Amino acid sequence: MATNAGTWAYRDRFHESFGRTYFRRFGDGLASSIGIGTYLGDPTDDVDEQYHESIVRGLEHGINVVDTAINYRCQRSERVVGRALDDADVDREEVVVATKGGFIPFDGERPDDPGRYVREEFVESDIAPRDALVRGNHCIHPGFLDDQLDRSLENLGLDTIDLYYVHNPEAQLAERSREAVYDQLEAAFERLEERAAEGDIERYGVATWNCFRVPRGADSYLSLPEVVSRARDAADAAGNAATHFRAIQLPFNVVMADAFTVEAHETPEGDKSALQFANDAELDVFTSASIAQGELAESLPEEVAARLQGDTTAQRAINFARSAPGVTCSLVGAKSVTHVEENVAAGTFDPLGADAFDAVFE
Repeated sequence: MATNAGTWAYRDRFHESFGRTYFRRFGDGLASSIGIGTYLGDPTDDVDEQYHESIVRGLEHGINVVDTAINYRCQRSERVVGRALDDADVDREEVVVATKGGFIPFDGERPDDPGRYVREEFVESDIAPRDALVRGNHCIHPGFLDDQLDRSLENLGLDTIDLYYVHNPEAQLAERSREAVYDQLEAAFERLEERAAEGDIERYGVATWNCFRVPRGADSYLSLPEVVSRARDAADAAGNAATHFRAIQLPFNVVMADAFTVEAHETPEGDKSALQFANDAELDVFTSASIAQGELAESLPEEVAARLQGDTTAQRAINFARSAPGVTCSLVGAKSVTHVEENVAAGTFDPLGADAFDAVFE
């Protein structure tokens, strides 16, 4: 797993090449503020090789965060991450590896009959109980997450995963009440607390799309303070002295800034945005869609671009995302070595300071 000594040694090799605050605290260690995502692309051997080359290049040139999920590209993304970790000239202890469980994964390719595959592989085996499955593709039942975590460890070739996310828990709201989803999360968290105590994961969190950045009362809304409270209860139930719930992932970019602007989370000090609450609660924040899956590589609002450093539009978009208060790392999908090199170079520029970032929204 990533360690204090390993990540600091990684930083010492690379930090002089980068701008201010490129490496940021992650637990007792450090994480690069730009990470590699592995969501996009078809489940093919050619895309596997593109990702392998890109991840190796990133790891060897200053990016020590790799994010994936078991369902990405039919488990191929996890497997290529594992292969890249073996092949890159870095130590395992230097790299933060994150993955996710929640969506039913195919195995290597999309089956001809997806419904039959899900039924035979997961429902009839009771890995994903029928009454815990939503829309035929999402489950956060503790037994299912157990199974998925075991498969992820095997796919990645790791003994310990640094950060394990419950993937898009708001998907459960399609068929359940908000209170029922909180109860589900607490049960899932208790199992993850147990797996953390066993050493299979170092920490866990939730990776989301909508739930923390929409207004209170929206159909897809979940309260981040309530989720944190449920994690603390889960830690108590598992007999752990403190919760291992330490991170969230959510979209954040120039055109999706809701996590900063929407004050949807009720606290004794007043309503807070997701980023503000996470910062106050000392949660690590990993931003997804940092360049809006490539859309912001083409253009940015002129008034925003003028405030940002970078040689390319994509670099300026990345630097906006990692300028937000409390952000540990901004993830950028990269299955091209050219794109990885461009993303790494974004880190040679300083992000916006707090006052300059706030001024964007005035």
